[in-house]
Amino acid sequence: MQDQERRDRVKLARSEGIGPISFRRLLQRYGSARAALEALPELAQKSGFTRFAAPAAVVLEREWAALAKMGARMLILGDPEYPAALADLADAPPVLSVLGDIGLLSRRAVAVVGSRNASANGLRMAEQLAGDLAEAGLVVVSGLARGIDSAAHQGAMATGRTVAVVAGGLDVAYPPENAGLQARIGAEGALVSEAPLGTDPQARHFPRRNRIIAGLALGVVVVEAALRSGTLITAREAQEAGREIFAVPGSPLDPRARGANDLIRQGAVLTECAADVLAHLPERPRAAGLFQSDEFRTRGLADAADPFDFGADEAEQAKKIIPDLLGPTPTDVDDLLRRCQFSAAAVMAALLELELDGRIFLAAGNRVVLADAVRR
Repeated sequence: MQDQERRDRVKLARSEGIGPISFRRLLQRYGSARAALEALPELAQKSGFTRFAAPAAVVLEREWAALAKMGARMLILGDPEYPAALADLADAPPVLSVLGDIGLLSRRAVAVVGSRNASANGLRMAEQLAGDLAEAGLVVVSGLARGIDSAAHQGAMATGRTVAVVAGGLDVAYPPENAGLQARIGAEGALVSEAPLGTDPQARHFPRRNRIIAGLALGVVVVEAALRSGTLITAREAQEAGREIFAVPGSPLDPRARGANDLIRQGAVLTECAADVLAHLPERPRAAGLFQSDEFRTRGLADAADPFDFGADEAEQAKKIIPDLLGPTPTDVDDLLRRCQFSAAAVMAALLELELDGRIFLAAGNRVVLADAVRR
């Protein structure tokens, strides 16, 4: 990929109102990030929004230079080094900032996650489990949070390698007490973020971070988690992406164990040691992303043939009919295609237009739902 296309992709990804799925759809439709950027004003006018504003080039150049100064770099969807397992996600991050060994992102990995308010036994279990998995040659991925995440990183570094996915910018230490651990992971493993430099972590950033943790791993091990916790969001993201789910059982009297115990009840692999993980870890994820194909993986998004080969009238007709076929329950895109009398290319173009109009929402698992139903 040429350097200018890489910079244009960052600009497109950072444009206001453009999410990861819109990013991929725009690249598919227009063939390059530059062409997509040039189309944004017209798309904004057609949709009635003025929110598709691209950031100033000077702002991105400053971030590019700042990353280089700290020894980090941007990894862009379509780069040869972009991890294929993460690219499989329909909402794969268009841009990642990485400090450390980028090659770790493409190695066989397992995530170890759990409660911030962990028990002493939970911390010991996470550290031992991560250490044994790393010693077996797996990269251990976690989120650098207090509690289980921190113990997992520390255990992995004692015997092997670890990757930390953070919710804020690479230059923001969070939580503050993990500043030393964060720096060590950046030096000995890899530190990953979807957020621009200087971003302070906020509540909305953590679910986005969790999908990256799930996407990098072949399986997710939950050590401790309450029934309503961010850890279970990671497990759900992993399950929808075809990853294996593992859970360490705990006392039914401890609320920190109820989430993991419930996962076992739902079919997660009961995990007492690393051998339980190694025996059930798949060779590759069992589900593919919304737009993943061998062509996209081998040739890159910008070089793939444009699938939007259709008549404008057909796309406009599809745009009018599709909302009537949707409801408050998410619908598989494949089912939608079967119910429409239009070509797949026209339907995909219509879905892009409807998403940018704010009328539909693309959910995980190749599903689509009316935006009004999501807002309720």
